[in-house]
Amino acid sequence: MIFGRTDSSLHVTILVLPEASLMTFAATVDPMRAANRLGGRKYYEWRIISVDGQPIVTTSDTAIQADGSIKDRTSQDVTLVLSSFNAEKHCTAAVRRYIRTASRTSKLVCGFDTGAAVLALADLLDGKSATTHWEDLENFAARFPAVDVRPDRFVISGPVVTCGGALSVLDFMLTMIGSRQGEIAALNVASLFTYDRDRRQSDMQRIVSLGSVDRREPRVSRAIRVMESHIDMPISISAIALRQKTSRRTLEYLFKKTVGMTPASFYTSLRLQAARRLIIDTKLSLADTAERTGFPSISCLSRSYKSHFGYPPSAERR
Repeated sequence: MIFGRTDSSLHVTILVLPEASLMTFAATVDPMRAANRLGGRKYYEWRIISVDGQPIVTTSDTAIQADGSIKDRTSQDVTLVLSSFNAEKHCTAAVRRYIRTASRTSKLVCGFDTGAAVLALADLLDGKSATTHWEDLENFAARFPAVDVRPDRFVISGPVVTCGGALSVLDFMLTMIGSRQGEIAALNVASLFTYDRDRRQSDMQRIVSLGSVDRREPRVSRAIRVMESHIDMPISISAIALRQKTSRRTLEYLFKKTVGMTPASFYTSLRLQAARRLIIDTKLSLADTAERTGFPSISCLSRSYKSHFGYPPSAERR
């Protein structure tokens, strides 16, 4: 009923947890606003709630006003949970109870960004397929082994939807609008945001957004995708060049021309950025961090980290 062609209004409750992404919030709400404006009627009605009814402070320190709290008893067709940083910390027992109740009274429950972790903590994802923001995929899979974790942009698994980051949320919202009001409505909404819908639901979330690099020099783009898929077990630049049917010297020239550095420097930077995310956002030991990002030892990681960022990983974690 959610994804069928209809002119009826869809009532949506949006639970925004502290430290949510403002961009994810905008990607959730603005497509519905635009669909209403372009259609000349209220196809979508939404209500924003917080845990306690107070404004929610996002990651950009911008506050979102709440229309109510999780204590309110309302009816809705869809319940959306928006979360970004420290999802487990903000998923209190009261939040979990609210989500379980909402799952029984809503036709669809969605977890956007790291909202998937909130749904999993509320026991809504066991035995289902799900995704989350690409930074958290590996830890999410380890934390919730009963969930079929996929790297897709968004996953629809029965009455539960999970999405990656903000643009993945926008992709899902446009898909929902297209299924309800027709594809032309979704195209018109996308056009308002000058957004090209050239991605599929099952497209993998990427670590690097290549943008114009893909158009300017596809060999560099393809080489970066190889690097992305070998963060924990790096392969040689010569082997990467061979996969692009070119020489190492040619690939080095193309990288310097396109991204301003050698492929080896780019690859190291990519792995160090991955290490930095693990150091800041997880409690993994430095030994495990080094292993996950392809450094043979803690000392090797520390030397490269200090050279790149100006301070060692131990100082970063402190």
